[in-house]
Amino acid sequence: MRPFVKSIAGLTAGLCLALCSPLAVAAPQPSDSAVKKTMRKATEFMVETVSTNGGYVWSYLPDMSRRWGELEAKPSMIWVQPPGTATMGHLFLDAYHATGDEYYYTAAEKAAAALIFGQQDNGGWHYFIDFGGEASTKQWYDTIGKNAWRMEEFQHYWGNATYDDDGTVEAMTFILRLYLEKHDPKYKPSLDKAIDFVLKSQYPNGGWPQRYPLKYEFSHHGQPDYTSYITFNDDVAAGNVHFLILCYQALGETRVLDAINRGMNIYILAQNGAPQAGWALQYTPDLKPAGARTYEPKSLSAHTTASAIRQLMDFYKLTGDSKYLAPIPAALDWLDSVRLPGEKPLYPSFVELGTNKALYTHREGSNVVNGHYYADYNPEHTLRHYSSTRSINVAKLRQDYEKLKATPPEEASKDSPLKYGVAKPLPRYFLIEEHSDSDLNHSRVAETADQLVKSLNKDGWWPTELKSTSNPYIGDGSPTPAEGDYRSTHVGDKTDTSPYLADKPVIGISTSAYIDNMKALIGALNAKDTNENKKK
Repeated sequence: MRPFVKSIAGLTAGLCLALCSPLAVAAPQPSDSAVKKTMRKATEFMVETVSTNGGYVWSYLPDMSRRWGELEAKPSMIWVQPPGTATMGHLFLDAYHATGDEYYYTAAEKAAAALIFGQQDNGGWHYFIDFGGEASTKQWYDTIGKNAWRMEEFQHYWGNATYDDDGTVEAMTFILRLYLEKHDPKYKPSLDKAIDFVLKSQYPNGGWPQRYPLKYEFSHHGQPDYTSYITFNDDVAAGNVHFLILCYQALGETRVLDAINRGMNIYILAQNGAPQAGWALQYTPDLKPAGARTYEPKSLSAHTTASAIRQLMDFYKLTGDSKYLAPIPAALDWLDSVRLPGEKPLYPSFVELGTNKALYTHREGSNVVNGHYYADYNPEHTLRHYSSTRSINVAKLRQDYEKLKATPPEEASKDSPLKYGVAKPLPRYFLIEEHSDSDLNHSRVAETADQLVKSLNKDGWWPTELKSTSNPYIGDGSPTPAEGDYRSTHVGDKTDTSPYLADKPVIGISTSAYIDNMKALIGALNAKDTNENKKK
């Protein structure tokens, strides 16, 4: 679960050109024609060889014998969850703006067609789209999904749409952006459905569930179905507020203003009372902290609290209303109170309600059939796939708060899209410098434009180590635990289909690598244009 954008500033104020790290001054610079030729060749390979009906998963073996989104995917499947099909659509539009080449706009249209095919009647999206149909999707859930021990969100097929991992937010933002590009009316019905989905799925108090329409059917290990709960994890509320602001900003959709205000106010309403003035990952509809997956116990969350503080500061920049700053001092004091001993500023992922004690998550067993997760006070042998501690710069949060508090409301909110009125155009470039996603392959060392031009292979792709892999489905797990210690591993025994980091990564095709490299090349083109304009 990873956010596509981390704050209002990252989307409304920071949705400008931030495409790549500055290239080394001494690095040789390829010509514009060489950069554009490389970009076009790499894109033609992705569009014409790799894509399925215009859509993409996260990684592929070179012979296409296996492919993965967050889990292994069928050939008939594409991924919506970033870095999936909508991320690629954003990249294509960025490349179109950088080059003027209509090929990229056509590629974006193909990605949009795939997403619209998979848009549910309710207006939202699932993690993936299966062109094989409902029977194929259910078969995947009954095999690969059901046996992914740590991936509880894939162990049951609800049949509804999800806000988890920014899939729906990124898809509908891309459709909005593509519609605004040329005002092609064929994209308006999908966009209208998406806006309606966000509005109708919002609770009256301003929160949003993780999934919609609401479901209550998956009681897992005695825990209630968490998918109807109000969700702050993965910035679900903030992501929807971001999207609605864009709709107001670019379309003049005044009907979204009430939803925006309620979506911001839910942060104030959901804050726990002092002395534990933090936030939880999720809440029941009546705003009581709740658990989610079985390794996410009912508790307060330090990293969710840090994110909420950032959002409240951004809401102040949007509105100039000091009520969004008022909850922050108590939240900062609470974070200070739960800091763990040691030199590094580490904080518990989960803090027990009432006692303020750190909770640590563990598991026992070897697969989804015989294993289970639990929480206690023991910091030994915790999960590796979901850290029990987080690094948070509380001093920086406090410094930023004090600076913002001293800034007059009219000055803080002078660039707010809520004050621009309507019909303000969206930025030309959308992908932020470090797009966040759940792809374990996405941790690459930046290369120069010259290196990227030279390293594209003859077929048109950048050979990439696929660090993330998974066990092929071989049947359901045994009730008897296999030998071995699986307490801290990403994956259990051979029947566990969860992704894990390979000891010996194979070379393959990575969607994240393509996106990162294209952003670097677009950045090189833009840097030249900027320098030339300065000389004039």
